[in-house]
Amino acid sequence: MTSREKILASIASNKPTLVTLPNVPIFEGDGSIERFKTVLEGIGGTAVELTTKAECQEAIDKYYHDLVNVASDIVKANVAVNLDTTKEILEQVDLAVIQGEIGVAENGTVWVPESNMLNRALPFITQHLVLVLDKNNIVANMQQAYDKLEDIGNYGVFIAGPSKTADIEQSLVIGAHGARSMMVLIY
Repeated sequence: MTSREKILASIASNKPTLVTLPNVPIFEGDGSIERFKTVLEGIGGTAVELTTKAECQEAIDKYYHDLVNVASDIVKANVAVNLDTTKEILEQVDLAVIQGEIGVAENGTVWVPESNMLNRALPFITQHLVLVLDKNNIVANMQQAYDKLEDIGNYGVFIAGPSKTADIEQSLVIGAHGARSMMVLIY
């Protein structure tokens, strides 16, 4: 018997018995806009409630009037971004405005499928990030969010607030390796 055969025989003879998977309860939780906003603001983001999606341009003009290079398919943009956009052009983006699909109240995250990003790197290379979110798509917790992914497209990313890191001296740095600010426009 070879070493390989001995190892495989040992594994086969020491296989644990199968057990049934536990029943995981579904926790309802608080899926309110207020909870989402509170948590998002606690992690360094900002949330602004709008009446309709059409008001997004007004909000961008109000809060980001001084930014020059904007990439978006929701509001007026002057930087065209697509899958083939070079890193040199992406580096120049001051503000990206992207449609989010699911907001999670328990941790202030927003699910952004790749199909909404214009370019995979855009949410992470921009200086400032604005995600647009339908208030009806805010859920209480991650379990509920994952249950909705099949309907939306399950390749993407949950984004939570602006980029941040803290070193061993406990110095918090915002925008260390991604967007320096994140706003969610909730309509």
